[in-house]
Amino acid sequence: MKKHPIGLFDSGVGGTSIWKAINTLLPNENTIYLADSKHAPYGPKGEAKIIELSIKNTEFLLSEGCKLIVVACNTATTNAIKVLRERFNVPFIGIEPAIKPAALQTKTKAIGVLATKGTLSSHLFHRTTDLYSNGITIIERVGEGIVPLVESGNIESKIMQDLLKRYMEPMLKANIDYLVLGCTHYPYLIPQLTKILPQHIKIIDSGEAVAKQTKAILETNQLLSLSKTNASHQFYTNANNVSVMADLLAGDFNVSYLDF
Repeated sequence: MKKHPIGLFDSGVGGTSIWKAINTLLPNENTIYLADSKHAPYGPKGEAKIIELSIKNTEFLLSEGCKLIVVACNTATTNAIKVLRERFNVPFIGIEPAIKPAALQTKTKAIGVLATKGTLSSHLFHRTTDLYSNGITIIERVGEGIVPLVESGNIESKIMQDLLKRYMEPMLKANIDYLVLGCTHYPYLIPQLTKILPQHIKIIDSGEAVAKQTKAILETNQLLSLSKTNASHQFYTNANNVSVMADLLAGDFNVSYLDF
């Protein structure tokens, strides 16, 4: 099992930001990544549909022999990971907005959270914010329209710039000093955001923490690869965005269309 791949899925190409963090920390691990771009974004969908899609994605990755599943999607994690863990006998790693470090480190007592509707409305998100928001003002904004722009490769478009400026405006008025990115598509917007935000505002995403947790769970379950050979990586998408994913990966990786 140690040689079996780590499986990752997201509602689209955004979870490749998580894949990069895992691959950096665990370069000897084989991986299979599934982008369910045909159904992106997950945010506006109801809990039942998100669970249904997450089960389908997991079943595909398990059929490919994956030893651990990373739910590289905040919305799928907050809505479906409990069901996935109950249904499948394999370790799961989820993605949550990094509210805790932002809340513990803020000096202005105000933090911003940019996330999807599905994440911000979930029970898991509200439970996390309740734990760490005492005395902290949290400015939440649904990043409506962002995921489709990332999926279509329009990260640096004027439409994207205008959306980000609109979503950041109330956060700046509230004097935030931390911005939490609550969607795995959003780390690809950091270059844009740094042009909009003052230098003192720190941007937090979950990639590094997820990579460390993945390593820890692999070690605990004695699944960490001991291979010294080059790892293999396979990327699948079920929409017409193979070139977009390849551009985001920025490497010599095989991205395939999957009728899924």
